[in-house]
Amino acid sequence: MEKNTSSQQHTTPSLMGRAGGESGGAKSPIIAIVCGGDSSEHDVSLRSAQGIYSFIDKERFEVYIVELKGLTWEAHLDGDKRVPVSREDFSFKAGRRMVRPDFAYITIHGTPGEDGILQGYFDLIRLPYSTSGVLVEAMTFNKFTLNQYLKGFGVSVSESLVVRRGHEDLVTDAEILDHIGLPCFVKPNAGGSSFGVTKVKTLEQLRPAIALAMQESDEVMVEAFMPGTELTCGIYKTAAGGHVFPVTEVVTHNEFFDYDAKYNGAVDEITPARISDDLRDRVQALTSAIYDILGCSGIIRIDYIVTKVTGEDGRERERINMLEINTTPGMTATSFIPQQVRAAGLDIKDVLTEIIEDKL
Repeated sequence: MEKNTSSQQHTTPSLMGRAGGESGGAKSPIIAIVCGGDSSEHDVSLRSAQGIYSFIDKERFEVYIVELKGLTWEAHLDGDKRVPVSREDFSFKAGRRMVRPDFAYITIHGTPGEDGILQGYFDLIRLPYSTSGVLVEAMTFNKFTLNQYLKGFGVSVSESLVVRRGHEDLVTDAEILDHIGLPCFVKPNAGGSSFGVTKVKTLEQLRPAIALAMQESDEVMVEAFMPGTELTCGIYKTAAGGHVFPVTEVVTHNEFFDYDAKYNGAVDEITPARISDDLRDRVQALTSAIYDILGCSGIIRIDYIVTKVTGEDGRERERINMLEINTTPGMTATSFIPQQVRAAGLDIKDVLTEIIEDKL
């Protein structure tokens, strides 16, 4: 689930000179940047792969882009040449040489790379990868399940209901109005990039919005609207340490942070966010805690909405509400994570190297 810029054209990078070669007889680890996937976010994922390819240390690693769509798995070679990738061991032929990656950097937004399916495959063939494991990926991809799980740890989330394909009538309009209210958001329970998301203001808009979201997912989440300040914070941890990145403030020019805002520039992204030091520290601490609660791995990004609440003493306070977790966040030069890495004074190349070498 992803934030990116559609202004960038997808071009396959030439892999001439891609390898780190051999230094003192040591073979460079082979990295496959795995992109594409089977959701509406396929092309967004290709742009993230371009970003990772540009960031990664090609003096240290031999790097290929591998694109998946359905049962068509292909490695991108020089120019526009593509060769099939074996589903038996993820190997492919580059010229006269058989190549089997040593590590998969997964940047698929949506299925099968963000819901645990691809992670299970890589576990079976013993190929290390950049993301969290099967359970974490499956749970974070299912927004409703994630919310209910983290509620048990005291994380504040919006009220929500799930409507399932074939059982739409089990959740009535009256139940939605009583439990969730209007306005509300209707969104695919498993999906990203705001595909199929509608802000519903009237009862007449509710069922068409559910039908639209059903085009992206068999389950639809109806979620209470929370007015407030939208923030997002990235993090990664390795055996060597890790970093919680500076917080970004997201100010959309549209009704909400929809596809147009994400990819067509109808948004202001302010890093670091214009918030108090106390709120910044609380957001970063919560981000780190959620990372540890779930047992995440690699880079993730957590989106929040900060609302105002009045306590029993009559004083107004800021409540941090989690919106969703992105376990394969966007990685173009203008995506949130690279922005936050720069704001932290870090080099994205070094960050990727640390994540890869932590798993090798």
